[in-house]
Amino acid sequence: MDIAISSLDWSLIRAFLAVAETGSLSAAARHLGASQPTLGRQIRQLESDLQQVLFQRQPKGLALTDQGRLLISPARRMQAALAEIELTAAGQQSRVEGSVRITASDMVSLYVLPPIIAQLRATEPGISIDLVSTDSSENLLFREADIALRMYRPEQLELVARHLGDIHIGVYGARGYLDRAGRPQSAKELFEHPLIGYDRSEEIIRKMQERGWPATRDWFAVRCDNHPVNWALLRAGAGLGFGPICIGRDDPEVEQLDLNVDLPTLPIWIATHQALRHTPRISIVWQALVAGLKPYLS
Repeated sequence: MDIAISSLDWSLIRAFLAVAETGSLSAAARHLGASQPTLGRQIRQLESDLQQVLFQRQPKGLALTDQGRLLISPARRMQAALAEIELTAAGQQSRVEGSVRITASDMVSLYVLPPIIAQLRATEPGISIDLVSTDSSENLLFREADIALRMYRPEQLELVARHLGDIHIGVYGARGYLDRAGRPQSAKELFEHPLIGYDRSEEIIRKMQERGWPATRDWFAVRCDNHPVNWALLRAGAGLGFGPICIGRDDPEVEQLDLNVDLPTLPIWIATHQALRHTPRISIVWQALVAGLKPYLS
């Protein structure tokens, strides 16, 4: 039977290269942002199309057979040719239009994203932005958002996700409040002041407890689960509280307190569905967010 080379699907070749370079279906799935069963089916399909066994199954993964090793060089040339085609097409595309729906936390949406989105709109006026400001998780798999900025690692196999860095948290007070009530010099003195915290949300309390703080809901004299509202309460002098250093450093109304305490950091992940990652407008917004968030992260 003749091998129908002309009918080979590039996705099968891409799966072959990923498995060959990583040595296992699971590692290749993480690399491509695909599911392990999907990659397994693609490898079996390619072996069937080529009528050759490309991998030997081993206890710790997959190893190339002699036939598989012979395909590495032509497969990489195919990959390079497709990349050149994509670059050429992108270079000839003068306009990118359409909407991109971004979801992010309330704090990031309010204090971080506006200048990034403004710059993006100035350079790409054909892209409209829908910003979903929420501390709940929008579902990327059902297109409730195109790109998500999340403070945890997305686990769905169908998503492409990247860890951008971490946001550091500090202890803050309004300058007027500190002038009036004094500045605590230690963690012990911190609890001599009213604290602003959370009502029903246990996330921050749990993170503090993990670091040895005996935090409870009763710690807080003023409670609200909306982070921007808590920051506004802090700025108004309702008590001392916690907030991102990247936001507090640019706010002249507040002062960071150096109490030498171990506070949790918040990781920032950017994610999209793997089927959307290389859509031109999604890719442009993705890169704008990555570049724009860099000054806020460590």
